[in-house]
Amino acid sequence: MSLPDEIRTFIRAHRDDYTRLLQDWVRDATLSGQEAAHQAKIRDLYQSLGLDTDYWEVDIAALRDNPLFNSHRQDFTGSPNVVGTWKGSGGGRSLILNGHVDVVPEGDHAQWEQPPYSGEILDGCLYGRGVTDMKGGNMASFIAVSTLKSLGVKLKGDVILQSVIEEEAGGAGTLAALERGYRADAALIPEPSEQMIFPRQQGSRWFRLRVVGIKAHGGTRYEGVSALEKAMSVLEALQELEKRRNDELEDPLYDGVPIPLPINVGRIAGGDWPSSVPDEITLEGRVGVGPGETVADAQRDVESALAALAERDSWFGEHPVDIEWFGACWQPGGIATDDPLLDMLSTAYREVHGESPRIQASPWGTDGGLMTQYGIPALVFGPGITRLAHFPNEHIRLDDVFDVAEIIALAVLRWCGHDE
Repeated sequence: MSLPDEIRTFIRAHRDDYTRLLQDWVRDATLSGQEAAHQAKIRDLYQSLGLDTDYWEVDIAALRDNPLFNSHRQDFTGSPNVVGTWKGSGGGRSLILNGHVDVVPEGDHAQWEQPPYSGEILDGCLYGRGVTDMKGGNMASFIAVSTLKSLGVKLKGDVILQSVIEEEAGGAGTLAALERGYRADAALIPEPSEQMIFPRQQGSRWFRLRVVGIKAHGGTRYEGVSALEKAMSVLEALQELEKRRNDELEDPLYDGVPIPLPINVGRIAGGDWPSSVPDEITLEGRVGVGPGETVADAQRDVESALAALAERDSWFGEHPVDIEWFGACWQPGGIATDDPLLDMLSTAYREVHGESPRIQASPWGTDGGLMTQYGIPALVFGPGITRLAHFPNEHIRLDDVFDVAEIIALAVLRWCGHDE
């Protein structure tokens, strides 16, 4: 039996065990600040595979001066990183398999057909917050390494399994791993791509806008200036900017994405009384950052668009919109379409599925952007369902998890090399 056949046979034989393990992972509510118990399990699993295992709490003080650091937290107590290294015999290329364990809040439980952390399996799909983003992808990486180790494969290059925190809030976990010295010749990130390969990815930056007016009694609102009405002009300017930035984008990998670089306002607050004209409105959102531009480029575009409001409305000339760049930031990233990493993964995909993969640019950011900033070629390829990330009833097709695990195992063999 050939080694690829042995890999497929082993994964199929142990499918039930891996499925139960994924259910266990999903039942851990690993919200930001609550990852420790889950990460201890990951540490034990890495050690059981014989990996050189590193388990540490991120020191925020050591990262604060790094220009790529962004976080809404003041410390990372209770939120450890775990890295397991499979040392190769030498002479091969190294590969990072990076995945985050933090999940976003589950939202209104009434919108879930299954409890958010149930791990229930229905019609071949496993349900739970974080299963598609991205514990299913983490499981695929783990299965790939576990399979190769169990089959006695001797790799030439190193494989570095990373289970990191804080991806959902800007990537402090991956940044800490990079600063700790965990770097490689390439990185594969199994975020939810539905088995499409994303060689390029959007970045994004959070913003907070403060729009002011003049308070007045609601009965004589004409004596005041409504910050809410002025905020509507701000929203219109952002929509126009979004259209312009996307019209100028020339990248065929974004052809299937309706809005490659979105500008989204996700939170609005203001006003203090129903019968008063609101004198302040706060808008919080994010601007997409395209591959090939910097976060600073995107920030300047937003700032220029808001400054131009004064040309339409003299109010903004005297009361300009206050802009604060805060919280999370994801770096854009990407590799060329002829990069050997993309070719290697495409070959493995064809071997499993008998057809070529779909190749597209990612509509959202991942920690791959940080890898790019450190000179590490990175691409995204995973089993999760893109549209279900952060949504109620999040689930993943189990068949996809095991297909991706097989593809990653074959990719590791080709990229790292192995002793026959």
